[in-house]
Amino acid sequence: MNAPHAAALARSAADAGGPAGPGDPGRGLLDRLDALRGLVSALVERRTATDPTADDPLRGLYLSDEAVHHVLGTWAPVSDADADAGSDRGVVAGPSHGSWEGPDRMARLAGRAGLGALDVALVLVALAPDVDRTFEPLYGYLNDDVSRRRATVGLALELCGVPTRSAAARARLHPSAPLLALGLLEVLEPERPFLTRSLRVPDRLTDHLLGDDTPDAALLGLLRPMPDPLPGDRAAEQFTHRLAALLATAPATVYLREQREGDGLAAYASALRAAGLDGLCCAEPGGHVPELLREARLGGRAVVVPALPAEPGPLVRALVAAPDVTVLLAGTRPYDPHWAPEDPLVLDAPDRRDGGTDAWRAALGTDAGSDGFDLAATVAPYRLGGDRIRRAARAARALAAFDGAPLTATHVRRAARRQSASGLESHTRRIRPAVDWGDLVLPAGPLAQLRELALRARHRDRVLGDWRLSAGGGRGRGVLGLFAGESGTGKTLSAEVVAADLGLDLYVVQLSSIVDKYVGETEKNLERIFTEADRTDAVLLFDEADAVFGKRSEVKDAHDRYANMESSYLLQRLESFDGIALLTTNLRANIDAAFTRRLDLVVDFPFPDAGQRLALWRHGLAHVPSADGIDPAPLARDFELAGGSIRSAVVTAAYLAAGRGDEVTAQDLLEGARREYRKAGRLVPGEGGW
Repeated sequence: MNAPHAAALARSAADAGGPAGPGDPGRGLLDRLDALRGLVSALVERRTATDPTADDPLRGLYLSDEAVHHVLGTWAPVSDADADAGSDRGVVAGPSHGSWEGPDRMARLAGRAGLGALDVALVLVALAPDVDRTFEPLYGYLNDDVSRRRATVGLALELCGVPTRSAAARARLHPSAPLLALGLLEVLEPERPFLTRSLRVPDRLTDHLLGDDTPDAALLGLLRPMPDPLPGDRAAEQFTHRLAALLATAPATVYLREQREGDGLAAYASALRAAGLDGLCCAEPGGHVPELLREARLGGRAVVVPALPAEPGPLVRALVAAPDVTVLLAGTRPYDPHWAPEDPLVLDAPDRRDGGTDAWRAALGTDAGSDGFDLAATVAPYRLGGDRIRRAARAARALAAFDGAPLTATHVRRAARRQSASGLESHTRRIRPAVDWGDLVLPAGPLAQLRELALRARHRDRVLGDWRLSAGGGRGRGVLGLFAGESGTGKTLSAEVVAADLGLDLYVVQLSSIVDKYVGETEKNLERIFTEADRTDAVLLFDEADAVFGKRSEVKDAHDRYANMESSYLLQRLESFDGIALLTTNLRANIDAAFTRRLDLVVDFPFPDAGQRLALWRHGLAHVPSADGIDPAPLARDFELAGGSIRSAVVTAAYLAAGRGDEVTAQDLLEGARREYRKAGRLVPGEGGW
């Protein structure tokens, strides 16, 4: 490149680009580049005026003797004072017609990240070729290598008017200095001498300074929008106000421990809105914490992690190490000081179950519940957190739209039940109830107790929480019931009806999967079930509960000792249980009295009398094609069968009729009843007929 051409290129570069519009977010950056272009042009002019190789077309591809003598002739020692203070010329001092300070994005970023004037200048020099291609040949000329079109460390310091031997200036490019530590600048080619290493600004920073707010490509699929705030009770609103005041003051790191998943995110959404801040919500940052923090710095936003991974230590340490960024964490586990050397502010998230009806109504729409169903009664059994409420509401509206019908309680329950999916299936059997109160044939007393059990599940938060009738001592708000009675009297069916009335799934605990011959393993399996049930809206059923809730005995050997330890563990765990658990037993006398004291209700299921047996026969035949004039009254009188056996007899009769391709007859019913007697080892009455 000859001298006239270099000077002409510098002058044309100074005229390139044109002014930016007044509403252009990148105007401040372009103004800075205009000033930088003038400095580069002046430096090119000075080089071409004194460089004897300026006219050599191969300049930059080899080093001639004349060039060596020129370099040696222009070298001069730099005093220590000049090295520390730098020069009063260059990008650091700013252009003569303006100032580097201003309300543009670069100035705001410098304020948030604690960057000095030299840091800003280095970034500007490094990103110039990425914004304006006319800088490339100029940098190639100044680097004495036409193939190297990025600014090197030496060129950047020279353009900044800082001696290349300045220890303070070189320290700004140390890996621990803000530019590199915050991911705002990269020093490439570490194998080269320091002054010839290339500088590069990440594309995301350049795009941001030009006005592009699209998140970093590394974060695609990881970020999700912050939810809209949901209303809460008075205590939740006071908590939100205090947290918002904290966040508006200075960057803070906070950990909210949740009772229910989603409560922390709901609290953060409300606090950020009140503080006038935005949040970057990322559930699983993984190995992209640097990109996440950089994105937060660029936009002046908070990092929100609504759920911690199984091993939260590395993530928490990486986030807490950024004191200039507000970091908001949430989780159901207690905070462990071993997660990070510096502790965040640890708080308990407000319980969004209180005032939950208002939150549901806000999420579903202002007219929710006005079309023939009681919204408060519908959502009372569910203990969903704020974000889960919003997702359930969105799913309920989608279900209603799919059905082409107004929103109903059924839509809300189906959607809420999906948000309560859990890991209970590993030790339990899931039942989706398909029965109702009309399927129960029971005396008035047990039926009233079952309805009271459902009522307790709906109103426990009001009675035990708002009215402060909890027993204290760390006791939970669980609802515990025992169903006692002979086999087939309707205990399991009743549990299913209660679950259906509450709009919850029924999980039947499989004792074979939790009882273990090794000491302590049974308790571990039970703890997994109770822990999962605590955070799940479901009804837990311990069928044949006397196997694990049996009486403690006198210790005569090691087996008795460990059996008593299991019972003691269960007693303690039931007191802190926060869910709904039902126990069934055929032998109530085998249940330890200490368990029954902790139960809310004990429902005795009597053996059905003749009138109830007749009702059970008729209920079983309600949907079965039957011969005209069939009357199960003699069967109800002569065969003393429980409800489960009567159902089995009807099923047997139905198969006999289906095999003939005919309707169920009285003889089919009689045969079914006789088979139930034979299975039980009882004498069959009336072998000769009715």
